[in-house]
Amino acid sequence: MLYLTTCGTTKLYNVRNTWHCGWWTSKFFILLITLVFSFFIPSDYIHLYGELARVGAGIFLVLQLVSVIEFIAWWNAYWMPDERKIQSSCCGLFMSTLFYLASLCGIIVMYVLYASKPSCTLNIFFITWTAILLLVMMVISLHSKVNKGLLSSGIMASYIVFLCWSSLRSEPASEQCSPKKQDSKHVDWMTVLGFLIGVFAIVMATFSTGIDSQTFQLKKQENQMEDDIPYNYGFFHLVFSLGAMYFAMLFISWNLDSPARKWSIDVGWASTWVKIVNEWFAATIYLWKLISPIVRKPKVMNHEEPMPEEQLQDSDQ
Repeated sequence: MLYLTTCGTTKLYNVRNTWHCGWWTSKFFILLITLVFSFFIPSDYIHLYGELARVGAGIFLVLQLVSVIEFIAWWNAYWMPDERKIQSSCCGLFMSTLFYLASLCGIIVMYVLYASKPSCTLNIFFITWTAILLLVMMVISLHSKVNKGLLSSGIMASYIVFLCWSSLRSEPASEQCSPKKQDSKHVDWMTVLGFLIGVFAIVMATFSTGIDSQTFQLKKQENQMEDDIPYNYGFFHLVFSLGAMYFAMLFISWNLDSPARKWSIDVGWASTWVKIVNEWFAATIYLWKLISPIVRKPKVMNHEEPMPEEQLQDSDQ
């Protein structure tokens, strides 16, 4: 509703700008009404929304990946070594080393916890492929034609290691390669704490992605007037609605056909594969960002044709 009522807003003096930035009491009552009304919706329509939420959650993951990669690029440019700033260069080198050490430690810990047995072939494949992606990103970043340094690839390496670890934690506790014990009578406080941390991280990512609408525009807006809105309100609310769909998928572990187990948040093979595919897709987007300037580099043709003498004389005059 907020997306439909704020989409197309361009100026601060517009009435929809007031609706976006204020009317909090009315919005609160509308929220309460919609929450109560949702309990009276037939389950068939809820299931239909679940199918839609799957698609929306996938779109949210893609938008979040693009936003994260843009942030990594900005961070890398901020700490880019500069001959005039030796301190900046040292900090960039220190941060690169720190991120790669963290990624390496994460790989080792995952091998110990989730791939301790030779029969854990799937986990071994997930972790090994993640390590290969780290190596590929490092090599391409250091290539002479790319020359992006180690900071951006180190940050991205830590991110995909986190995604791999998160996907392995989402495996059902009944599996022999999972260190968690199958116990539905007690609260898994680590799962709850991890979910709360994830909630905070996703909210921050949603907020930053919603505001950073310029990243997803094909045509950048160069000149901004004083009465222009600071960001795209419609896109902001659209991203939050997609983020809400993603939260819905976390609570049901991306599975619409069976109820979630008590105190089981984001656990199941569906959640595992969603995160693994998200990891691979993130690495693919990042690698494309590295090599795309080389692949799409235009060939500069310098054809300088001599000007006629009459045009030369006119230009001299």
